[in-house]
Amino acid sequence: MYAVIETGGKQYKVEQGDVIYIEKLAVEADETVTFDKVIAIGADDIKVGTPYVDGAKVEAKVLKNGKAKKIVVMTYKPKKNEKRKLGHRQPYTKVEITKIVG
Repeated sequence: MYAVIETGGKQYKVEQGDVIYIEKLAVEADETVTFDKVIAIGADDIKVGTPYVDGAKVEAKVLKNGKAKKIVVMTYKPKKNEKRKLGHRQPYTKVEITKIVG
């Protein structure tokens, strides 16, 4: 059984036991989080919501919060002696899907 959930402005196709990296949530490690915005649930037949499936939810256990690897952003304007180097580390939450109810 799989489900399509929406969190952090993105959609993820998940199954029980999957470990995914999502946008940072305000929860600590070893807590349980419930995703109510389930767009679709499928196994043999598919239930698609309008926009969400009624009564469906996905439960997950938070493994850790962290930051992704640094990316380097450069801006440069030729002949103007103008350049800028920035770094960015996107925060994330690593979760493990424990149960799909629907």
